[in-house]
Amino acid sequence: MSGEAAQRVALIADAVTGLSAVPKTLPCKWLYDAAGADLFEAITRLPEYYPTRTEVGILTDQADAIAAAIGPGAAVVEFGPGDGAKAELLLAALPAPAAYVPVDIAPEWLEAAASRIAAARPGLPVLPVVADFAQPFALPARLGAAPRLGFFPGSTIGNFEPGEATLFLRRARETLGRGARMLLGADLVKDAAVLEAAYDDAAGVTAGFNLNLLRRLNREAGADFDLGGFRHRAVWNAAAERVEMHLVAQRAQTVRLAGREFRFAEGETIHTENSHKYRPERLRGLAEAAGWRAATMWTDERAWFSVWLLEG
Repeated sequence: MSGEAAQRVALIADAVTGLSAVPKTLPCKWLYDAAGADLFEAITRLPEYYPTRTEVGILTDQADAIAAAIGPGAAVVEFGPGDGAKAELLLAALPAPAAYVPVDIAPEWLEAAASRIAAARPGLPVLPVVADFAQPFALPARLGAAPRLGFFPGSTIGNFEPGEATLFLRRARETLGRGARMLLGADLVKDAAVLEAAYDDAAGVTAGFNLNLLRRLNREAGADFDLGGFRHRAVWNAAAERVEMHLVAQRAQTVRLAGREFRFAEGETIHTENSHKYRPERLRGLAEAAGWRAATMWTDERAWFSVWLLEG
């Protein structure tokens, strides 16, 4: 079975499971097809969406300190590379990096990141791995004995439930091996109005990103969602300290997918993504539960975002 066919099988299986659940859910990893990737890149440039520019600011302002803490010869393994822009910043700061290994389930993201880094750093081995980085995977044998540095920016850690985040960090430590380190970006708890605006922008780009998941299911899973029958909603859940994204049914309707029928009541939602926000002490505890030591935290002047160096 080709990688594309296997991905389609996995998408359909996740959709059937999630739409059969109460409440209905869909895994956020399926938001990122080619169109979703482009929409997310547009989101990162919106005035309301502070996380990307704030994290980039930290990586730029603290480049010397980060490079000194990591040292020379690191093989950088990026979990979910996006377009590779943050990796390009990091690799430019590091002394004599040994290799760059972007890992992602979406070939579209992987190709963009690998091409960007190969063009920016000729001679640096770029070794992409197609895999679900939340699951165990094998690193390329070409890395040899180079010290491993995991790189997980963008506060993607916030898309996991806390227990899942601990499991991810534990698996990442096992994948990277003894003595490895991890550079981790994590968004911090802040005013609810700032958070909700970041995930429900005035231009409607995030709404289009969320609704594109239904378009993908129509195209790849043979579903018959009426996109006009759903709207985007983002809400801050203070008790769980997370922003939740939902698709809300505008009317009672029935959707067909993979030979099954899924009924929606008016106002019923599909929960598509969580973005957990962290307090520093909670993130430190999460890392330690996974076997890491939180060595250093860098943040911006408003303490809106954090970048952590974890040591195995």
